[in-house]
Amino acid sequence: MGRFRGTKITGDILDNRQEHLHAFAMVREAMAWLDRTLPLAAHFPPGKIFREDRLPVPPEALREVLLNAVMHRDYSRPSSYVAVAVFDDRIEVRSMGGLPSSVTAESLSGEHRSVLRNPLIAEAFHRTGAVEVWGRGTNRVFEACERYGLEPPTFAEDGGFVIVTFRAQIGPIPQVEGPSRDQVGTKSGLSRHQVQVLEEALEPRAIGDLMQLCGRSNRTKFRDQVIRPLLEAGLLEMTIPDKPRSSQQRYRTTEAGKRLLKKDK
Repeated sequence: MGRFRGTKITGDILDNRQEHLHAFAMVREAMAWLDRTLPLAAHFPPGKIFREDRLPVPPEALREVLLNAVMHRDYSRPSSYVAVAVFDDRIEVRSMGGLPSSVTAESLSGEHRSVLRNPLIAEAFHRTGAVEVWGRGTNRVFEACERYGLEPPTFAEDGGFVIVTFRAQIGPIPQVEGPSRDQVGTKSGLSRHQVQVLEEALEPRAIGDLMQLCGRSNRTKFRDQVIRPLLEAGLLEMTIPDKPRSSQQRYRTTEAGKRLLKKDK
């Protein structure tokens, strides 16, 4: 699993993880990584009082593609693998092993027979209720993207891989002194929420207080996308650095963070 800066595989690698897990855990870990990596947008649907949080791609579509990638991978080749790559303009899921001879990339968007490369693995997923046996998985992917207002993914074969590509605006990651995984919001290259945190943490603050001030509800995403890059950049510090998970932990803006705030203003 990798997050690349820009739109090419030659861009800077901003996150690179290799996991060696069983089939079920691979899908769970890939979905969890995508949830942490992809930006989360929020809007208020007309006529509703609660906001709606949205990833760039419907989660159910990503899950279905990941399930298929794991189930149809060519396990007869010891070097085979499944890869998930996130760029600024797309998400790619690659699985080593071509399509069955009776299935084409074009046919996946319509009705087609379910042809199993690994029947035992597919049966294990079916018995858990994760998948069905009617070959409708890719159809559900297209339907989910249509409901989302997103262009459906493309399916292609290249160099022994099946590649599924979701075109979506993931957004650039700014180049600052420390890595940031949120969108650019100021001249300093920090996001709006990162600036808010630095401003509010001039006096030590608990992470729950900072989340509330920023209007964020997902603690993991807030820590990974907002707090951690500021810590790594030396703009924010812990009041109890030797016990990062302490219930008494507070965060405060460093002198470097204060200078950056002053410069940004």
